[in-house]
Amino acid sequence: MNLPMSWLSDYTDITGVTPKEYADRITMSGSKVEGVKNLGADIDKVVVGKVLSCEDHPDSDHLHVCMVDVGEEEPIQIVCGAPNVASGQKVPVALNGSTLPGGIKIKKGKLRGVMSNGMICAADEMGIDSSRLGYEPEYGILVLPEEAEIGSDLKDLFGLNENVVEFEITSNRPDCFSIIGLARETAATFGKPFNVPKPKFEEKDGDIKDMISVNISDKDKCKRYTARVVKNVKIAPSPKWMRERLEASGVRAINNIVDITNYVLLEYGQPMHAFDIRDLKGAAINVRRAAPGEVIKTLDEEDRKLTENDLVIADAERAVAIAGVMGGFNSEIKDDTTTVVFESAMFDAASVRLTAQRVGLRTESSARFEKGLDYHNTVPAINRACELVEELCCGENVKGMIDIMGNVEEPVEIEFRPEKINAFLGTDISEEEMIKIFDALEIKVEGNKLYPPSFRPDLLAEADIAEEVARFYGYDRIPTTLMSGATTTGIKTPEQKTQSEIEETLLAQGMYEIYTYTFESPSVADKLGLPEESPLRNQVRIRNPLGEDTSVMRTTMAGSMLDILSRNYNHRAKSARLFEIGRVYIPTEEGQLPDEKPTLMLGMFGGVDFYDIKGAVEEVFKKLHIDNVDYERVTDDPTYHPGRTARIIVNGRYAGIIGEVHPAVLRRYEIGARAYIGELDFRVIHNASNKRDIKYTPLTRFPAVTRDFSILIDRITPVAEIEKVMKKAAGKLLTQLELVEVYTGEQIADDKKSVMYKAQFRAPDRSLTGEEADNLHSKIVKGLLTQLGAELR
Repeated sequence: MNLPMSWLSDYTDITGVTPKEYADRITMSGSKVEGVKNLGADIDKVVVGKVLSCEDHPDSDHLHVCMVDVGEEEPIQIVCGAPNVASGQKVPVALNGSTLPGGIKIKKGKLRGVMSNGMICAADEMGIDSSRLGYEPEYGILVLPEEAEIGSDLKDLFGLNENVVEFEITSNRPDCFSIIGLARETAATFGKPFNVPKPKFEEKDGDIKDMISVNISDKDKCKRYTARVVKNVKIAPSPKWMRERLEASGVRAINNIVDITNYVLLEYGQPMHAFDIRDLKGAAINVRRAAPGEVIKTLDEEDRKLTENDLVIADAERAVAIAGVMGGFNSEIKDDTTTVVFESAMFDAASVRLTAQRVGLRTESSARFEKGLDYHNTVPAINRACELVEELCCGENVKGMIDIMGNVEEPVEIEFRPEKINAFLGTDISEEEMIKIFDALEIKVEGNKLYPPSFRPDLLAEADIAEEVARFYGYDRIPTTLMSGATTTGIKTPEQKTQSEIEETLLAQGMYEIYTYTFESPSVADKLGLPEESPLRNQVRIRNPLGEDTSVMRTTMAGSMLDILSRNYNHRAKSARLFEIGRVYIPTEEGQLPDEKPTLMLGMFGGVDFYDIKGAVEEVFKKLHIDNVDYERVTDDPTYHPGRTARIIVNGRYAGIIGEVHPAVLRRYEIGARAYIGELDFRVIHNASNKRDIKYTPLTRFPAVTRDFSILIDRITPVAEIEKVMKKAAGKLLTQLELVEVYTGEQIADDKKSVMYKAQFRAPDRSLTGEEADNLHSKIVKGLLTQLGAELR
């Protein structure tokens, strides 16, 4: 954004502030200055002169010897070769020792034997083009207007003494993409008054509603649409002052009507467009989505093919502009235009950005719209345009204005706590000084509430308000302080401690930690073999996914782990032992955020079996002192092998599942080896951890008593069921239970197995008698016989 410093004087006063001082101060208040340049820095000692006489050179058929009045005591003699030089003209004269753009130095000397004390210049030699002049200069020297003062600096005549500050405007500050916005920042920085005069103009006969109709078909993409009509338009060049300001801002002057829209764009930051009303079929404007494949020729005379996601301004028959990007060639302002429709609208930022990117157009308008503009700005901007029409005497403003609102957001309310702001900044700024800053920034204060202006979409929270206070209080005034201990405690939460312990335990077992994306393809559910009625198929869909492969949030981490195992297998890794602590996303009530469920996922293949992954889980439980764990056979989970899978129950709650991957799932993931995965609920594990409640007891002084158990039992009965019965029957006196042997084969029926245990009994306060040990033995045997149908061997 280029800011001519003279333009600031319309809204605030910085008289006496040098460009360097201005750049330094405004940068310190948060507006980054890229550089400052003087438009006429390359021109020096070029003045207005008057040709008093012009005679042919005595030794040349094309040179002329001119006597030129440059405001000094005596006229100077200049030899000029331009065909259009003549007596009585006022011309630009580069004096002896002058400088022109490109580093050209002018010195006196002889031309064909005649002394020349300077040079009469053409427009291009001074870097002045037709847009700054307001007309196309003839070939040869530049003839200046008669009112130009002899001896005056040429830079003053063409506004080349202007200092222009170039700003880098961040995307969160669309208000600073305007002269008024930067003037507001300037006034707040220098503590000067700031005032934007309300546009005033006279409305002539006629009624806009009799001349044009406006309809918004898509009120989500068009937040507001404002229109006015100007009749009896006279197309002509803009006045000198307007051309100079536009040129200094980097905008080429075209004609008065187009220049007015560009002037308001720069001044108010509100893009505008002017339509020739003759070209609007049916005298109607309809803001709608483009039809699929609809084509519009834009002002650059290029055909643009549109989609149904693009917003257009249309008349009764066709599109006449791409909303927020560029007008159509079919409704441009022409030399014989007599009636125009001014448009001042607010379009959705994302819609404009995507359309501009897709059609390959990025204009001054789209650059502003895509950052999010203020819908309250459309009316002041269009009124300013009408005021300029009256000031330039280029038309008559018709009575009335069409102003239609779309769907807009409610204003933000932020709590005002001065003590919190001071604590955040490490300052001691008074509430009165803060309110003074807010007043300068037009932030409304009502009691303990702050209401940012609609042109400041970046002010959303208390921290944003604190930044505004810091900016204008002065970063350099904030005292340097040492950090307090409270800011560097850095302790972990209980959940983080549990996570660290799990990670350390698994890493110690030779496993590698991985990180995977939380979004995936809906096809993962099919690859895992999930039935149609599975709740895991109820996934949160992403509104704007990068593609189908990343369009839903995962409800299980099994697919993510199997993807990594597959990648390792297909890259010829002999084995892999991996784990991840991530999140799955379980949908909740309609309109509510999903439950982000922390999950521990394990996966391995190559030289491992079920007991390896079970052992890894048991080591985690051992580290966290989780004791009450049961394993139950699982035969109906389609992702896992029906005979080599177990669900994990901790303290009576489902904690997860471990097992071998189903062969069909392995084929879908192109894994040619047995693979094992496990998925555990982190919350259940964390809540069951007893590490925070460890109690120490002294070693007992009393001896232990051991008994052996050898039973025949159904072959399908899990060992875990046997141990559960034995522990319940023996009670607390059973201190150790060791599985010695499981035997099937000769002398054992095919549907039976022989199981041998060694049990250890011990009392903490006495020596157990043989009778007590026998009673415990009998209780265990009775439980096994009655509850599991076992036979004692």
